[in-house]
Amino acid sequence: MKPATQKKKVIIVGGGFAGIQLVRSLDEKIFDVLLIDKVNHHQFQPLFYQVASSQIEPSSISFPFRNVFRNKKNVQIRLAEVQQIIAKDNKVVTDIGSFVYDYLVLAIGCKTNFFGNDNIARNVFTLKTTYDAINIRNHILLTFEKIISANDEEREALFNLVIVGAGPTGVELSGAFAEIKKHVLPKDYRGIDFSKFNIILVEGAKYPLSSMSDASKTESKKYLEQMGVNVMTETFVKDYDGETLLLNNGRQIKTKTVIWSAGVTGNTIEGFTADAFARGNRLIVDRYNRVSGSDNIYAVGDIAYMTTPLYPNGHPQLANVAINQAKTLAKNLYRWHNQKKPVEFEYKDLGSMATIGKNKAVVDLPFMHFKGYFAWLVWMFLHLMLILTVRNKLIIFINWAWAYVSKDSSLRLILTPVVRKKRNTEIKKEESVLL
Repeated sequence: MKPATQKKKVIIVGGGFAGIQLVRSLDEKIFDVLLIDKVNHHQFQPLFYQVASSQIEPSSISFPFRNVFRNKKNVQIRLAEVQQIIAKDNKVVTDIGSFVYDYLVLAIGCKTNFFGNDNIARNVFTLKTTYDAINIRNHILLTFEKIISANDEEREALFNLVIVGAGPTGVELSGAFAEIKKHVLPKDYRGIDFSKFNIILVEGAKYPLSSMSDASKTESKKYLEQMGVNVMTETFVKDYDGETLLLNNGRQIKTKTVIWSAGVTGNTIEGFTADAFARGNRLIVDRYNRVSGSDNIYAVGDIAYMTTPLYPNGHPQLANVAINQAKTLAKNLYRWHNQKKPVEFEYKDLGSMATIGKNKAVVDLPFMHFKGYFAWLVWMFLHLMLILTVRNKLIIFINWAWAYVSKDSSLRLILTPVVRKKRNTEIKKEESVLL
């Protein structure tokens, strides 16, 4: 009888689009997989803005790893933070212990880039996690609770909502807030004059969606302005102290709410030399996603910097790139195991899109551009297809359909910890009496 071959141990760090796809694609008969992440769930980042604007619940776009992979007997999951890679020992060091690997795949994605300004980093909101989205939702709703009882001087800062960065996230956030300003919030807060509520989008380039076609740039700006968004292009933020936003043109804006979506930089893990990184703090990889200078460490998705004939400056940091890199890597690991020649990765650009609001979206395909209602339907369909479970697809679709018909949602819950100071004081008094 032929002895069973021992499975190869693959450690995947990060459960984003690339990490999830890789786990799904690896051959269960050949590889044992350990997935390590700081959170216990996959986060569907393209719809974070809808959680932040109270359009869908966070549970609709959050998928616990243990549930997603419950039928995969070759997959183990650890809730941990990776602290160091010791390449010479094939070891990953985490805050719960160390793990050895045959192959290591880093799918750790990116974090918000504040361009070295600590003041901005301390005082703005970001939108990179489900928690960030909930935090923004809570803050926006609490802001209107405060406006009701605030004096005129305090209201000025509360009435200004500033979004910095007019990429897809900034544009979609601006459009979503413009819609709830018009259709939803006035029903909840009848005592507030919403004509004074300003949504300001600040962008350094000449137009929003600077990576898309000229038509999409001009049309998105037109849509936003029609919806009442103040679009400030060719403008940069110099500083923000939590009260006043300072722009490069000298203008100052009093605001209690600044959402930062002006750029990203790669997450880092100790264990690589400086020359392993390219611009944007991305790990340099070859055409097989192998990290420069390594034999068995790979990087996929946003963290990977791969130059190819079609993309001499690296691939765009998109979900579709991450998913396809993961699929190709899974195929190559199988081919290497079977002593076959690997295939080089090349991304075929299928297009890009962004939604601005109800019936308003722009789509760029390699062969055509379109906008409006049909573009909006295409955007919704493709995003629904990326959602992991049928149940969540249905929940999101029902929420969207209800919001479309009613121009409302019932998801405006403020979920913050309640500090029970009075009760704690009473307990202490009771304890002192007993003593």
